[in-house]
Amino acid sequence: MRLSKLQKGLWGLAAIAIVGFALLQISIRGEQQTGDPAYRADFELTDHQGMVQTDEYFTGRWMLIFFGFANCPDVCPTTLAEIAAVMDALGSDATQVQPLFISIDPERDTQQALAEFIPYFDANIIGLTGTADQIERTSKTFRIYYEKIEEAASPDGYTMGHSSQLFLFDPQGGYAGAWTYGTPAEEIVSDLRVRM
Repeated sequence: MRLSKLQKGLWGLAAIAIVGFALLQISIRGEQQTGDPAYRADFELTDHQGMVQTDEYFTGRWMLIFFGFANCPDVCPTTLAEIAAVMDALGSDATQVQPLFISIDPERDTQQALAEFIPYFDANIIGLTGTADQIERTSKTFRIYYEKIEEAASPDGYTMGHSSQLFLFDPQGGYAGAWTYGTPAEEIVSDLRVRM
């Protein structure tokens, strides 16, 4: 019975993320049609090695950005594994791309927690976290959805609902596109090679 409730909850979170992604795409298309500039990457957060990082530091490289949390049971580790596969498949072109994992769970995802979590996937992925205020500001900049959801079976009694798309920003920090959760690494690599 518990597993059934958990499955329903996870499907509900996935549906919310899909709706959020659709609304994001509509918003961006509307901006592009009206001639207003699409949004840009903008953040100041602490990486999993304790260094403060801003979007300016990555100027000149494509940025693959995913929002999630270390205690995520499925979407986040699956996406980070896909990102690692993308980076491997890019070969020498991987130096032109910087993958970033931005936590939406600052309460649990401390710098130390991310330092243990991120290396499981790929040494080139940078984990970023910050204060609750910094994460909230960053989420507004990227127009992503996230919320804390009480869940007795989860660590510390809660889980996080959040947008699940993988963002792409160009070397000047401008929005270049996004892939929905579950997009195969091969498709992402093919798209990146055309753009690069």
